[in-house]
Amino acid sequence: MSQYVTRLGRRSPAAPGRLRLPGANRRPRRVAMLSVHTSPLHQPGTGDAGGMNVYIVELAKRLAAINIEVEIFTRSTTGALPPSVELAPGVLVRHVDAGPYEGLAKEELPAQLCAFTHGVMQAWAGHRPGYYDLVHSHYWLSGHVGWLAAERWGVPLVHAMHTMAKVKNAALAEGDTPEPAARVIGETQIVRAADRLIANTSEEADELVRHYEAEVGKVAVVHPGVNLDRFRPADGRAAARQRLGLPQGALVPLFAGRIQPLKAPDVLLRAVAELLDQRPGLRSNIVVPVVGGPSGSGLAKPEGLQKLAARLGIADVVRFQPPVGQEQLADWFRAASVLVMPSYSESFGLVAIEAQAAGTPVLAASVGGLPVAVRDGVTGFLVDGHEPAHYARVLRDFAETPHLVDRMGEAAALHAQSFGWDTAASATADVYTAAVHEHRRRVRSHHG
Repeated sequence: MSQYVTRLGRRSPAAPGRLRLPGANRRPRRVAMLSVHTSPLHQPGTGDAGGMNVYIVELAKRLAAINIEVEIFTRSTTGALPPSVELAPGVLVRHVDAGPYEGLAKEELPAQLCAFTHGVMQAWAGHRPGYYDLVHSHYWLSGHVGWLAAERWGVPLVHAMHTMAKVKNAALAEGDTPEPAARVIGETQIVRAADRLIANTSEEADELVRHYEAEVGKVAVVHPGVNLDRFRPADGRAAARQRLGLPQGALVPLFAGRIQPLKAPDVLLRAVAELLDQRPGLRSNIVVPVVGGPSGSGLAKPEGLQKLAARLGIADVVRFQPPVGQEQLADWFRAASVLVMPSYSESFGLVAIEAQAAGTPVLAASVGGLPVAVRDGVTGFLVDGHEPAHYARVLRDFAETPHLVDRMGEAAALHAQSFGWDTAASATADVYTAAVHEHRRRVRSHHG
């Protein structure tokens, strides 16, 4: 991986011998951040809101703390919101009118990109020239607006994919809808247009080069962070279980996230059914919380998972919980014996780090960024594929070896400490600085 700007996310801000980039004193002062399809003010776990929302909010706050102002442009989804909201000192969220507020699916948003771009340009027109130093777009829809804005303003474009159509289509869940060709074309254009691409992991960096022919020198690896003040072991598992009304000695395998085929919550339910077939005595001592709401292709059958639990004969042990705020989510993590993530695709899997930071091991599919997030055999277990029997086997180990939860939980909390947001923000600022420097050099040589 030495060909990339590697492991940036792992360097502590004051690390000796830290990567110094030419023109390092030219950090951008103000960044226009674009998140078209999901607002940083939305509740993660609802609709299209998920890890990316958390990522944008936390990154923006930490960038502001190191004197890089951030303005986040997002699509208005209700008329009740003011045009702009201060999220934190130095972080402004601007709501852009583009299409109807309610009932617009993510798939219908490409048709609104022109209206969204118009709103971004209107905001920019009210400022003096050179107001924004850089554009940072998140997800391919924002990338198209970012491409145009960066060109118009004469500033560099930094883009984060978060997920990629070609990667998702290569690992589709059964019955899930493939990503459309228009998205593949759109992503290819953005990869070519961006000055810098931020990948969550070295695997994602490789995928950008392999699937989208990204220039190796344009790709920087920055691990997302976790809010270590919020996600921590705190007063422990027993206290969290008491608060949430969960039995103390029970095995509690938790699913937390959007309910859609991609995240594969059905694999957990099938694994639990298999486990109870093998160990019927466990039925009185297991609770399976599913925390999250239907999303994406899961909206077609919002009751699908409840019906599956009933069909498998485990409705009595599964607890469906609507999405919860970050503070309460941290409590669910603390209360769980293990977080289960059988996803078909994850660019990083932020919840895996959040759960570990709260002192809980993770059982995950060995896909995407999860092998970086989880240390197999130390902070949890990685499983190849989505065979419920394989997940059932690991759950049985947790049930039969109770101290495994505590031992792995301690290692998990320690492992998560290296994923602080300050580190990620500092690394992102380095990427910005390199993009600004190179952009200026290119402009100078063009005019020279």
